[in-house]
Amino acid sequence: GIMKFLAKKLTAIGFKCKILEFKEKNSKPVKNLYARLGKSRPNFCYAGHTDVVPPGNLNDWTVNPFRPAVKGNYLIGRGANDMKASVACFISAVSKFKSKKFKGSISLLITGDEEGIAINGTKRVVEYLKNKKEKIDFCLVGEPTNQNKLGEMMKIGRRGSITGYLTVRGVQGHVAYPHDANNPAPVMVKILNQIENIKLDKGTKNFQPSNLEIVKMNIENTADNVIPAEATATFNIRFNNKHSSSSLKKKLNNIFRKVCKKSRCSFKISYMVSGEAFLTTPNKTTYMIQKIIKKITKVKPKLSTAGGTSDARFIRKISSCVEFGLVGKTAHKVNEMVSVSDMKKLKKIYLNILENYFK
Repeated sequence: GIMKFLAKKLTAIGFKCKILEFKEKNSKPVKNLYARLGKSRPNFCYAGHTDVVPPGNLNDWTVNPFRPAVKGNYLIGRGANDMKASVACFISAVSKFKSKKFKGSISLLITGDEEGIAINGTKRVVEYLKNKKEKIDFCLVGEPTNQNKLGEMMKIGRRGSITGYLTVRGVQGHVAYPHDANNPAPVMVKILNQIENIKLDKGTKNFQPSNLEIVKMNIENTADNVIPAEATATFNIRFNNKHSSSSLKKKLNNIFRKVCKKSRCSFKISYMVSGEAFLTTPNKTTYMIQKIIKKITKVKPKLSTAGGTSDARFIRKISSCVEFGLVGKTAHKVNEMVSVSDMKKLKKIYLNILENYFK
């Protein structure tokens, strides 16, 4: 019911709201919200998400994670910093700002599919906006960009993310007769050792070095005297803008091909690309936002590309965007919390951004 709740709040202050529900095969339908105040350009967009990760063990929480409570100046609850409080701060800011006369539009793109597989969320809304020829001139994504202190970091880009699912197939047999079998296990070990030790790059001015991590290895074998037929592994690469998912696939597939050919094994590989690396070249709006954050928090935010993926990877296809929100230190943890005083500051930052953008 959260999209209806937000649409009701935004309609009451003059926004035209559209709840967009999308569904793909083998995935649950997801509701998203696109709301706009004003008809002319420039169109300043705020993007955020209302979906959250599971709470974990409820007994470990000091409050019911889905009935948030304020304790000792902290709002505790699932989604407190990632990122429902940020959405609330922007709506609070725009509620105060809307009484002012301004030339242009303010829009909100709120999704319910950021923490999940991100198929029916922002990606589909961006497609919808493109089809409708709806233009966004600048987008502020409210992700919790600060690790320890409000004001320390803005995101101006993100690394790409690609996950590989590799299967190496040999010939099953008796361990006492290895000449009649072909064990895929040492072949998989050889491959993983090679890809783990690849030096992809040394990083760039704006990005840290690309990094590959092996996250799973498995052999389904219930007997100790059987050489297995196949071995599987999963790995993930977070890569900077020196690479694309296509160039990485080509590089890796060459390694798999060479090692398996030499060992007379076959392989199967599939990939899931969560997003390509991207960088929003800082412009006057970026520096304006940085200046406002410094003025209110007394901290000059670093322009960073660190961290995981976000929905900015979809929005950047139609608009320049930066990310700034609350402190995400407890995101996805038990007793996720956010400082109430930080929320007040964030509302002030968002309000100041709107005031300066529409000067």
